[in-house]
Order: sequence, then structure tokens, then C-alpha cells
Amino acid sequence: MPILAPTSALRGRGGLLRSAAAAASASASASASGRAIPRVLGPLTPRRQLSGPYGYTQAKSLVFSKFGEPSDVLHVHRHSISPTLPDGAVLLRALAVPVNPSDVNTIQGTYGVKPRFSPLLGTPEPAAIPGNEGCFEVVSVGPGVKTLRRGDWAIPASTGFGTFRTHAVAEHADRTLYRIGGDRGTAGLTPTQVATVSVNPCSAYRMLRDYVDLISASVSAFSQDPTTPGGAWFLQNGANSGVGRAAIQLGALWGLRSINIIRERPTPEETESLKSELLSLGATVVLTESEFLDRAFSARLKEEFTRGGKDPVLLGLNCVGGKSASAVVKALSPRGTMVTYGGMSRQSFPFPTGPQIFKRLRFEGFWLSEWSKENPAEKRKTIDEIVELMREGKFKAAPVQDVEWSWETEEKTLRQAVQGTLDGFRSGKGLFVFKDT
Repeated sequence: MPILAPTSALRGRGGLLRSAAAAASASASASASGRAIPRVLGPLTPRRQLSGPYGYTQAKSLVFSKFGEPSDVLHVHRHSISPTLPDGAVLLRALAVPVNPSDVNTIQGTYGVKPRFSPLLGTPEPAAIPGNEGCFEVVSVGPGVKTLRRGDWAIPASTGFGTFRTHAVAEHADRTLYRIGGDRGTAGLTPTQVATVSVNPCSAYRMLRDYVDLISASVSAFSQDPTTPGGAWFLQNGANSGVGRAAIQLGALWGLRSINIIRERPTPEETESLKSELLSLGATVVLTESEFLDRAFSARLKEEFTRGGKDPVLLGLNCVGGKSASAVVKALSPRGTMVTYGGMSRQSFPFPTGPQIFKRLRFEGFWLSEWSKENPAEKRKTIDEIVELMREGKFKAAPVQDVEWSWETEEKTLRQAVQGTLDGFRSGKGLFVFKDT
């Protein structure tokens, strides 16, 4: 886990983290004397680090001390970080950090894991830093670190890191961080790609591979019937989500066919534009939710897509719940599996008895956080594979809306970027892009 501020760090010049008041005072004093100047600490973004007196790094974090709406409970905390690092630790600076729905749920207190409010952040009340995903550059390396060096890009190896901040000190860095790129480094990669690789693409990858062996099913179908027009089918609602877009692309790369359900946009033109975009990513079929829920869909599935039912739909991915989840169940072929990884509609979904008995369907749930804890080596391999696909131009990151985070960015702007994550139709998820911090 990242080290935020051990008890000893609050004493004297050698501490890792000083209080916001002390940091602000030191920064103001340094500015008055002309000492607060940007320090060149890495080859990639030389403008970035703001240095205070005695080499302390000036930093900002978004923190919260109670659960609630982000616009109500988030605030900016200023602090400074000592240039002296403990054994096994590295100093990181943020390059790009996405805001995921699970981050908002964590702040609201509705996520599966509650953060621990720590008194060690130097805030007036015990607080936590939200955010699980992001791309960081290694600024400096403490003694004993083996896998990371100055200038590397790294991402958190597990959830709960606290990424909504300009800088972080990560303890046990060889274990808590993944170095990106291997021997090839960061060539051909962008911070946005790296920042968004570890949650949505990994979720899509594992759900497509771990519950139904669609690739073997594809091979078997071809061996039995050479006229089969494509690989095995999977169906998903929420197809425009980050996970949905990743599943479309990975499925296409593996020769699979997909039926993808989206919500209608405000105008028919916008809906058709989104359909075209997903088809260009590799989707086989894209339908609106109204088309999917229409009574005519069963006949279309059989006659238009699956050759009279000869090509089974063995996997359904559900992140919506309610009526949409029920329609996924109805569309699955006998012995199919539905994997649920979200409930965007906030509507309950009763597990139907009939399909479980007579179609022998299987219902599973997927939570990346728990899967990662149980399979750390597999997660690393999954990330490495997707990173290489990105580098080769075979996998596109989901659309984002850049939110610049500079030293002058107002607290209100940062809060609104988080709060807006769950609002209506968006052209992309919010992404903090760090400038002169």
C-alpha cells in the first residue's frame, strides 16, 4: 500500500509529509525569496515538479473525511513531501488519472469496500484519498527498490491506492506498483492509455476468457461445420461503457462475434453515429435497448444472427440489471452463462428459476478487485498483453474528457469533474491531466 505519512514523518525536516499549513507557509516564503522554482526531475515532463525549500515537493490531493456526494465532501489538501525516501519507496508524480464510477461510489460510501480514514494525512480530520487507477512517473527512488527507476511509468498494482493527487510516495514499490512497458519502456504509449488499462480492459479480458471458453467453442464449430460464418457469440448490455468497448475489441481480435446493446441517444443521428463507432471497433451487431427489449428480438436473434439458432449465444455480460438483464437471460442459449459486473439501472434482477432449471443457465458475478487479489500474476500478464496491443495500435482506449489539473486549478473544478462522472450521456469519462504541479 502507498505510504502517506508515518507518525515520525510529522516531526522535523526529515518527515515525508507536513501539514497543509506548514506547506503553504513554506511555499509562500520560498516564493517571496525566489526559491520556489520548477525542478527538472525526469526526462518526460521537465516542467512538472514544484519544489519548495530544502528540496521538499509541493503536492495537492483531493480528500474526503465523510461519505457523501463528491461535490459536498471533497476538498483539496496541500502538503509537502520530503526528498528523503524510506527503503523500498519511490516518489511518484501523476500524469493522468481517470475518474471511474466505482470511485464515485466509494466517496458516496456505496461501494463494496469502504476506505479507511487516516489521521496521517495532515488534514484537520481523518481523511482518505479516492481513486484506484492512474499513470504515474517515477521521480525519485529510495534505497532497496529493484524494479523501478527514475523516469519509468507505473500504475498501482491493486485498488485503494488513492490516485486523485499530484504526487504520492509508494512504500514497498516493487510490490505495490507495476512498471509499464517492460524492456520496450513507454515507446508508442500515451499517459491516457496507461492510466485506463488496469480496470475496464482487464475486466473485459477476464470475463471473456474465464467463464466460457469461447475460443475453443469457435474452433469446435468450424470443425463441425465449415460453413460457420464466424466465431462464437457473446452478448452484452452497456456496450458503450469502457468495459463494453474493450470487450468488443478483444472479442474481434480473438475472432468472436458480439451482440451489443446501447441506450438510445437524444437524436436518431447521435444513435446511429454511436452504432457506427462501435461497429468500427469490431462489433458484429449493435442494437438499441428498445430494439433489444422488443418482442421481435427473439425472432431476429434466431433468424438474422444465429442461423436459426445453430450458432449458440453462450455468454452474456450484464452491467445494467432490471429488464435488460432479464432480456440477456432470455437471449442466452441452453447451458449459457451470464456474468454480472454492475447494476447501472439500479433496478433489481431476480434470478429466474425456469431458465436455471430448463436451460441449465449459470449465473456468475465478477469483481475485479477480488479477482486481482486472488490472481496477482495473472493480472500482471493481462495488463502486459493489453499494453502491447495498445502499443501496436490494435486496441483503443475508451474516450475521455480531459480535465486539466494544474497548481492553479480551483477546487470546484476538480469536485465537479468527479461529481459529473455518473451524469447522463457523456462523450467520455473524466480524466485528470496534470500540468504544472
